[in-house]
Formats: sequence, C-alpha cells, structure tokens
Amino acid sequence: MGKRDRETKSDRTRGAILAAARDLFAAKGYERTTVRDIAGRASIDPSMVIRYFVGKDELFARVATIDLKLPNLESIDPSRLGETLVRHFLHLWEEDGRSGLPVLLRSAASNEFAATKLREVFARQVIPALERGRARTDAAEHAGFVASQLIGLAMCRYVLKLPAVVGMSRDLIINEVGQTIQRYVSD
Repeated sequence: MGKRDRETKSDRTRGAILAAARDLFAAKGYERTTVRDIAGRASIDPSMVIRYFVGKDELFARVATIDLKLPNLESIDPSRLGETLVRHFLHLWEEDGRSGLPVLLRSAASNEFAATKLREVFARQVIPALERGRARTDAAEHAGFVASQLIGLAMCRYVLKLPAVVGMSRDLIINEVGQTIQRYVSD
C-alpha cells in the first residue's frame, strides 16, 4: 500500500470516527458515550480512536457546536445587563445539559483544540454581542473581563466543585457576580 493510499485510508478512518462521535454525542450526550461506542459505530478498534484523537474530550471538542444563545443585549435595560448575562450563563450550565460547555472547559485546560474552540466562541459570540449591545469601541476588553468572571465561576462551581461556590444560591450569584459584570458592561 502506497503513501497516498495510507493517507486516504487514514482520512476515511478519521472521518468515520468524527461522524460516529457526532451522532453518539447528539443521541446519548457526553457522559453516556464511550470511546468503545464510537469505535463500534465507526467499525474500528477503540485503540484507533485514541491514536487519532487522544480521547473522548478531544473528539467532543472537535464535533461540538457551542451556541451560547446570548440574548439581544440591545433590548435589555442597560442597568440589568450584568444580571441578565449571569442568569443566562447559569441557565446554560445548569439547565441546558446539552450545551457542551463543561466538557469544553475541562478539555481546554489541557487540549489546544478545545482551547482554540473556546477562543472562537468568545471571538464570534461574546465580543459581537457586547459590541451590539453597548456599541463600545473597547468591547473586546470588556468581553474579556466578563469572560474572566464567568469562566472563573464555571471552574469553581462546575469543574472544581468548590463546596462554598456550589452551595451558593442562584440568586446570590446573580446578584453578586451580576454587579461585577455590570461594571464591565456599563458605559
């Protein structure tokens, strides 16, 4: 088998793995999908999944489509932007179990592809939402401040599961973190 044939076979195998992962994550979610399930769907040995994609986290990062479904900030009372963003963020993490955000955040710490994917979400969704909502010339900076707060909250509450933060009520988080976010998005 020549080099070109091996590359073509390799590309087909990668494509089959990605298609299987996309289907299974959509049908079963991240937690209930295993590397063995993905390999079975792709009709290959599980070791091939690991060979091409390191593991389930990278596969998920590659096939996940993250839509933050950010509200139209132009239609929000400017004095309630911080509260609105925090409430929306908590909804994504706690009520929208298919958002993929926890897996992507965990993966981003050690997987460059996942980190790139998070940066793309930030650049394509968060910055434009703040630019439209506040017509700021420094929207990227302020979006960075907002992201630092919300990602820090996510790490503590949903990934590290620090008891003090997990034990906080939604209302307390919306009020306290919302005030900080409000400072970042106010004119």
